[in-house]
Amino acid sequence: MHWPANEGHAAPYGNDPFTAQAQECFRRIFGEETHVFPVFAGTAANVLALRGALKPWQAVVCSDVAHINVDETGAPEAMGGMKLVALPSKNGKLTAACLEPAFEQIGVVHHAQPGVVSITQVTEYGTVYTPDEVRAIADAVHGRGLLLHMDGARIANAAAALGLTLRELTRDAGVDVLTFGGTKNGLFFGDAVVVFDECLAEGYAYLRKQTGQLCSKMRFISAQFVELLKDGLWLENARHANAMASVLAQGLSGIDAVSITRPVQANAVFACLPARGVAVLQREYLFNVWDAATGEVRLMTSFATTEDEVAEFVQAVRAAC
Repeated sequence: MHWPANEGHAAPYGNDPFTAQAQECFRRIFGEETHVFPVFAGTAANVLALRGALKPWQAVVCSDVAHINVDETGAPEAMGGMKLVALPSKNGKLTAACLEPAFEQIGVVHHAQPGVVSITQVTEYGTVYTPDEVRAIADAVHGRGLLLHMDGARIANAAAALGLTLRELTRDAGVDVLTFGGTKNGLFFGDAVVVFDECLAEGYAYLRKQTGQLCSKMRFISAQFVELLKDGLWLENARHANAMASVLAQGLSGIDAVSITRPVQANAVFACLPARGVAVLQREYLFNVWDAATGEVRLMTSFATTEDEVAEFVQAVRAAC
């Protein structure tokens, strides 16, 4: 396959034309005062994003089911040395009101001080924050001198679901730092930290190196972002993944032994299946059991999922359950 990034030589560590093009793509989407730091993976992006936004005595406030809290093997704590304060949430979403218990610790010297609130878009339960919901959280956060981070591993799916631009869901809604997902939307590897504040962005280049995420061959990450962003491929991929989730949910809804447990808003379907069915299905299909006690499973569709694959899986569920 012809791929210009794989031809000839280029300067290392992001000083290459592909990284410059990627920066321009991000700025066209998010605005001129946008600073982008490509990294290898989403977990590293989250750690870097949060490290750069925190002071040493500060903590991150997040949902109890946030990816940073339940699915990153303690990476924020181990790699970033930060404390996570997890709050109860509904369908994975925080609200301005439910942040109040964390804000009660502000000024108490015996407690890590909340410095950043982190929200996940799309949430771990497949639900989507609207811009108004993000803005309400941002106003509450900024009113207390804190910053708002968005883990946007599936930000493209949220934009596709709401029919809005990426900027409307992030910068315009009050997000200060964004983890922008590439891998979950078609990239071989690579995610990015996107910072919307000039002063805040100053230290990220150094922290990226310190965190082990300054890629010497960065053009191979950046060239992927150029292709993803320049002509709207990111949106095409996300729309397809979301559409396949809708087809999957519709198919599963017609099976008596199966119940859909969460709103299907993006590319995730949560459903309760009989234990016997789960055991049989996992011999052939890769999916996670979210709650073994209830039989709730998490089913994800992607840019590469086909309607035939969905139909095959639904038929397999029907036969197994």
